[in-house]
Amino acid sequence: MKIRRYYVAFTVIVVCVCIALLWGCGRKEAPVTIDYGKSELYSQADMDAAIALIEAEYTSGSELHAIRYAGDDHCTPENLQWMNDLAQGQELDVTFTQCIMFECDFHSPKRSQDAGSLNPDEEYRDWQWWLARADGGEWYILTGGYG
Repeated sequence: MKIRRYYVAFTVIVVCVCIALLWGCGRKEAPVTIDYGKSELYSQADMDAAIALIEAEYTSGSELHAIRYAGDDHCTPENLQWMNDLAQGQELDVTFTQCIMFECDFHSPKRSQDAGSLNPDEEYRDWQWWLARADGGEWYILTGGYG
């Protein structure tokens, strides 16, 4: 009789552990919402190349919710000059001819050691990412943060 109780208790524990594991495996992170807006300067493929770099910046523990193209009106000669100044400060040997800006909404990692300079376990909105490239070449992330 005692062995049977242990067997039942053990079976219940194993079943609970299996259910918990399956529950966790079945959960999926919500997809990132991407808003390409309207652009006369950049195609969706141009934007996707830039977005891929931005998405790679979000480490484990971060939850990226949305990425929005900020619009062609941010692609000014003044901002392009700023991108080239940043590139010079980062010792990049390139002269940029195009710049682009995206805004992101995300949740920072819960653990402070994973959050870096961000506040841990906090929702961030309208986080700006500035990228630039030379004549339709590769995008470079030059800065990110609040504007």
